[in-house]
Parts: sequence; structure tokens; C-alpha cells
Amino acid sequence: MTDFWHPFASMGAVEASGELTIVRGEGAYVFDDRGRRLFDSSGALWFANVGHGRSELAEAAAAQMRKVAAFSNYAELVTEPTAALATRVAAVAPTEGSKVFFTGGGGEAVETAAKLALRYWQEEGQPERRLLISRTNAYHGSNGIGTGLGGIAGNRAGYERLLADWRAVEWDDAGALERAIEEAGAGSVAAFFCEPIVGAGGVLIPPDGYLSEVEAICRRHDVLFVADEVVTGFGRVGEWFASTRFGLRPDLITCAKGLTSGYVPLGAVIASPRVSEPFFRAGAPVWRHGYTYSGHATAAAVGLANLDILEREGLIARVRELEGPLADALVPLAQLPGVDTVRAGTGLLAAVTLSGERRGQDPGWAARVVLELLEHGVISRLLADGSLQISPPFVATEEDFALLADAISKAVEVELAAPAAS
Repeated sequence: MTDFWHPFASMGAVEASGELTIVRGEGAYVFDDRGRRLFDSSGALWFANVGHGRSELAEAAAAQMRKVAAFSNYAELVTEPTAALATRVAAVAPTEGSKVFFTGGGGEAVETAAKLALRYWQEEGQPERRLLISRTNAYHGSNGIGTGLGGIAGNRAGYERLLADWRAVEWDDAGALERAIEEAGAGSVAAFFCEPIVGAGGVLIPPDGYLSEVEAICRRHDVLFVADEVVTGFGRVGEWFASTRFGLRPDLITCAKGLTSGYVPLGAVIASPRVSEPFFRAGAPVWRHGYTYSGHATAAAVGLANLDILEREGLIARVRELEGPLADALVPLAQLPGVDTVRAGTGLLAAVTLSGERRGQDPGWAARVVLELLEHGVISRLLADGSLQISPPFVATEEDFALLADAISKAVEVELAAPAAS
């Protein structure tokens, strides 16, 4: 029996199968309480960018805690590392002159961006702009607004009416966005939320030209373009932001995970000069929004040290060097019985989609593949479409990718040979 209520879990299943306890990590590997050394193929939850066991990040946290662990950043107050991290993040943002608002994580960042978009239009004298548009297959966190924006049906079940002013369009159809804006009336649309690469919905790479087209549509109709880079920010696709790689200049960017490589919780919203200006000019109103831990001093100190590692070790450039080898290792798996497709080739992001036919016949099959992977030295997880999430730490090697591909092949083979559960 466990007293811990796991997120995104069937607790009845956890009670029946038992927990998998991770006790430590080192580089691209973690170790469980059985002593198994496991390649972290998913970067924990997309966030272990610099790898596990980085003592300098622990030291950065301890050093800050000895000064002041945290203090409110409300009104005119600020702690030193908070201000310094905002400057560092703004310096690598796609749009010069951006401002940075810190949150506790990605879900709070999405919540913040949505509220900021709505309040922006009020300040601009267009309060009727309230409709938020997102995409099918999208994941924007599990806070209230993020759940309301989500395009994964299972995550919305039971919460369908969280957002009255919301609409989803097909994730890969730019024309669908324009039609939705025109049908609603451009003067009623506040913002379009878009993951440059859909993450939890299946690591879906956008069609060529899609992102620049939807950005142009937003500009044409004066709709705020929000890039949700909670997964892709801070190097995951071989640039500081996917927006940079794809040549985008979003009005708002949400980010989190890679900001601290998950060592402590921290998220942010990066606001372009257009959006921030009404709140920074003389006589600007108080924006009554924030969190107890917005810009938490210790989290900010860890964020600074994390960015130091990314820069000092050239890890973002390393991602571009490794994206080809990762794809080369995984793409042949698409020929295996039990694998439908492999999506790879943009940064250290990939997905191996397990057989839809077999999953239809035996709903527990894919989950057993994940458990079998542990026996072959790999820890992974399933995405919403039945794919294995592949987003390893930036310190992974080509040898690790070979191990991963071999483990997936063997795990699928073992579970295909096993009788289907009745």
C-alpha cells in the first residue's frame, strides 16, 4: 500500500503492481531500488536536459539558501538571482526587448500567458477579444486553463466546460486556424496557443511551412501568437527555443522544464515588447496576478547555474549533432512487427508508436512493453497516442541510442510473443 497519490496514474493499478522507486541518477542514467541501471530515454518528463547528478546545481541551491532561500518578489521587491535570471532568459529569447515573468512550472506558465493575453486586450481597449484557440493533440498542462485548452480527449474528460471561450483546430492544418478566426470574428479572438512540436500528444513534427503560416495568420488577424515551449525550450531542438529554429517571433512564450533541467520547479512566460508595453509604461495598472514562489530565489540560482552548464559545455550545439544519430538508431524500428511509425529528426525528440492493432486487441499491451523495457536497461513512458516518448538528456551518446533501439526491439518482440491479456 502506498500513501502517495501518483499524478496521471491509475492508483488501483499502482496498488496492484507496486511502485518503481528511483533512488539516484548519473548523467543519462538513473538507478532504481533494485540496483538496475536504466537509460533515461525520456529525460524523466522532458526536463533532464543537462543530465542527472549535477553537483554544481545542488551547490548553487545550497549557496543561495545560505543567503536567503526565498523572499516575495511582489511589487517592487526582488532577489538578486531572480533579476539576474530574467536578464539571462531575455537575452536568449527570440524577440529582443522581451520581459520575463516567472512561475512555479509549465502549467502556471500557460495559466499566466492566457490571463495576460486576455488582460492585454482589455488594456488595448478591446475587451471583447476573449476566444482562445488551441489545437487537437495539444497538451498545455493540467491547471484549469491549460486543461481547458488541451486537445487530448482523455485529459479533458470530466472538465469540458472549464473554458467557455475556447475552440480547437486540427494540429497540422493552418487553413483550419484561419477559418476558425473568420467564423468567430477576428475581433473576438484573443490568442492562438501552439506547441512548435506537439509533445505529450505524440511528438508530432509540424508540416513544412506550417508554423510560419499560422504565425502569419495571427499577424493578419491581429491575434496573439503564443508558443508553448515548456518541452522545447532551452535546447531540446538544438536552439535555445524551437521558435528560433523555426524563425518565429511569438508574442508570448511559455517555458519551464529545461530552464532548471528539473532540479527545482521553475517556469516562465516571455512577453514580447508588444505585450509587455501596456504594463510597463508610466501610469500602468497593477496586474493582479502572481504566485507565492514567482521567481523563487533558490530556483533562480539553480536556473542560472543550469544555463551556465548549457553554455559552457556546448550542449545545445550537441543536440543538433546528435539529432541525426538518434534518428538513424530509431527509424529502422518502424520495420518491426509491433511498431507502426517512428518520428525523429528534430533535436533530441522522437516517438516510437507501438502497434495500434495490438493495442486495440489488448489495451494493456503497450504498458507491458514499457515494463519489459526495464528488463533491457531502459526507462520510458507512453504518450497519449501509444508512442514511447524519446527525449533523452543532452549528455547521452550514440552508444546509448544503440542500447535504446536494441531494448525497444527486444521488448516489443517479447511482448508480441506473450499471449494477449483476456
